[in-house]
Amino acid sequence: MADCIFCKIAAGEIPSHKVYEDETCIAILDVCPVAKGHTLIIPKKHAENLFALSEEEASEIMKRVHHVAGQLKERLHPDGLNLVQNNGEAAGQTVMHFHMHAIPRFANDDVKINWHMPQADQEVLSALCKEITA
Repeated sequence: MADCIFCKIAAGEIPSHKVYEDETCIAILDVCPVAKGHTLIIPKKHAENLFALSEEEASEIMKRVHHVAGQLKERLHPDGLNLVQNNGEAAGQTVMHFHMHAIPRFANDDVKINWHMPQADQEVLSALCKEITA
């Protein structure tokens, strides 16, 4: 897409700090990192979100995510790693081009990825499970 910043980065029209590239994806350092090594894995083919990808495309992208996450683990030696992917504005997606965040985590790094997680009622979970699997 002509106005998509990630399409422009993938095409080389906007400079970036690439840590990986192949025919399918690029991986670049995030310009607003939440932690050292925060990397975005971006498919070169435009797809707005996960639901715009075929299963085959999603599978190929995940192979690249696995590779890049391994590269970050091997080179930066984090204590952990978050993989984050948002779909839609309500979920926090700000660039409408599918991408995954690989965020190396270090002990006491002060990065906060928080959810309020109250204990769910078992009857509510049972009903929801039936709704999803019906």
